Amino acid sequence: MGLAENIARVQERIAAASARVGRAPSEVTLVAVSKTCPAEIVTEAYRLGLRHLGENRVEEAREKISKVRSQISNSTSDLRLQTSELRWHLVGHLQSRKAAEAVALFDVIHSVDSVKLANKLSRLCLEGGRVMPVLLECNVSGEESKYGFPAATAADKARWMAGVEAILAEGSGVRVEGLMTVAPIVSQTQDARPVFRALRQLRDELATRFPQTDWRHLSMGMTDDFEIAIEEGATLVRVGRAIFGERRRA
Repeated sequence: MGLAENIARVQERIAAASARVGRAPSEVTLVAVSKTCPAEIVTEAYRLGLRHLGENRVEEAREKISKVRSQISNSTSDLRLQTSELRWHLVGHLQSRKAAEAVALFDVIHSVDSVKLANKLSRLCLEGGRVMPVLLECNVSGEESKYGFPAATAADKARWMAGVEAILAEGSGVRVEGLMTVAPIVSQTQDARPVFRALRQLRDELATRFPQTDWRHLSMGMTDDFEIAIEEGATLVRVGRAIFGERRRA
């Protein structure tokens, strides 16, 4: 299928998954992850109605975001196209040394995985006179290969709560809006459900303990499991392959 058909199919799947648990499709934001896709295809996705685009790596996003903005701004076929409607999400791991560039490029960062990174982002945003919406990445599955604050055991959760408290106390340049996780690769998609459910439950605990913070978002679910994630409360789903096809060589 072509890009338009892929987008329509993903939106249909979002609507069906939402309906199964009594949610409105509007409660779920589709973040189209364009890793390794050329700018021209991303621009076409925008013209087809997508407004939330995700990238995994700062270095790839650097040139791509500039090209997409230029292509949209220079378009004469549809005067309604405005780059100000676009929101770029960083969904991959962020190294501290690339934080300044991430702040300059992105509108939302999903992958804040340490107090140190949160504080650095906060300082950079304050220096630039802005507030960055962020999500705290949480490793609820306990996999060593996963990034994120460990939260698989009671001891992990105790340290996690202390870390969150430190971020909320110091992070005036960042606005925490929820949590993010990456589920393990499983043979049956239903096997990812406990991970998504655990993130939702952790979010609920945090909302009770830190009611001054808006914990609205759960960023969870990708091409193979986003429907399960929606059933468990996802508000942001990060879908790449189902929209753009198999990844191209980087």
